[in-house]
Amino acid sequence: MSLVRRADAAEVVGAGLELAAVGWGCRRIAERLGRPVTTVRGWLRRWSRRAGRTAAVFTAWLVALADDPAAVLPAPAGTAVADAVCAVTGFAFAARARFGKLKVPTWLLVSAACHGRLLAPGWPPA
Repeated sequence: MSLVRRADAAEVVGAGLELAAVGWGCRRIAERLGRPVTTVRGWLRRWSRRAGRTAAVFTAWLVALADDPAAVLPAPAGTAVADAVCAVTGFAFAARARFGKLKVPTWLLVSAACHGRLLAPGWPPA
């Protein structure tokens, strides 16, 4: 499954965002994923511009799904980009815990939750 306005699968983009969250730069990520540097740079620019809003949306969804939100809320990760990745992956964890038999990979679940608009213009809503 691809994200809106992106040629790459959600899992590939998600892997790039996870690597950025731990401090990798766009050139290193591009090399690891076999994607053009300009493509990865575009993902990271879009992600960093909306990281705070994205973290807020996915944290709210995580809280709505979790039986004990305090037990699964991610701690601050140090940067807005890393915080957003933690919120997104925390949401996926909470969704799997809530729906038990849900065997969907993290970034596919995330893509479905935001209707593929994770990096699309206008998402998340202001």
